[in-house]
Amino acid sequence: MKHVEDKLLVQIAQMYYQEDKNQSQISKELNIHRSTISRLLKKSREEGIVTITINYDLAGTYTLEKELEEVYGLKKAIVVPTAVDIQSEQKLQLLGSATNDYLQSILDDNMTIGFSWGQAMSMVAAELQETEVQNLMCLPLIGGPSGRLIGEYHVNTITFEASKKLKSKAVLIDSPAFPETKELKEALMANQFNQDLVQLWQQLSIAVFGIGSPQMKDSARWQLFYDDNILEELEEQVVGDVVSRFYDAKGQHISSKLDERLIGISIDQLKKVDYRIAVAESLEKASAIRGALRGKYMNVLVTTQETAEAILKDI
Repeated sequence: MKHVEDKLLVQIAQMYYQEDKNQSQISKELNIHRSTISRLLKKSREEGIVTITINYDLAGTYTLEKELEEVYGLKKAIVVPTAVDIQSEQKLQLLGSATNDYLQSILDDNMTIGFSWGQAMSMVAAELQETEVQNLMCLPLIGGPSGRLIGEYHVNTITFEASKKLKSKAVLIDSPAFPETKELKEALMANQFNQDLVQLWQQLSIAVFGIGSPQMKDSARWQLFYDDNILEELEEQVVGDVVSRFYDAKGQHISSKLDERLIGISIDQLKKVDYRIAVAESLEKASAIRGALRGKYMNVLVTTQETAEAILKDI
């Protein structure tokens, strides 16, 4: 009897894996219910009749992902293979698509998702796909820009676009990230709407954000978000920022008067979020990403192969 069953297992495996027939076709040809075909295919793998070998390193990224996860204790590292000569916008599109794939795998009913600002976040929102998950909420992690940031990079634009894609509720923010004075911030935060937003930050299931670097301070996006003299208020050892919370090469948060003015999720609140997804790439940002990893600001990293290699070069 065992011999007959083994013969059937081999026959079904051959039809499925070598002849490229689907389970419905096999079911019709052998007059066996489709659910039985599925069960027998699983059994053929369990008994070693079928062995599946995946050559992860063909993509050149699997080893990098595992090393990042082990070195920095990440839940997940997603390293996207990219051609060296493609434009930054194309790289970010690939990162946005990879972020969507990961989000789709972890989304569940009643989750609250927070977003930061910037080009990477804009691409994440653009690449999001519809989901069957119910009762989601999208909200900003930080206030708006001090300058005239391009609309598509604004945190409210990103949050609203994400909510449309995910068919979810959206909460937007009507306050700048850096009010001119601490007193103005306190007045803004006394508003019930902003008080409600603070409570929502404490209930976040997922936070999605980019990583900033002082090396990018000459870029138009940096200058349109921050005041021109923003770094004058910080110590020289700043290597990066996450939702405008600045840190050094060891990942230690650098407290400053800016924190007193900032309207945004706190470091303590951020670190309590179950899924903290950082989306960032470029060799210029490698030290900033490395610092953020050391500081445990994220537990999921989405980046490119060349950036991952640069991060791991100086552990």
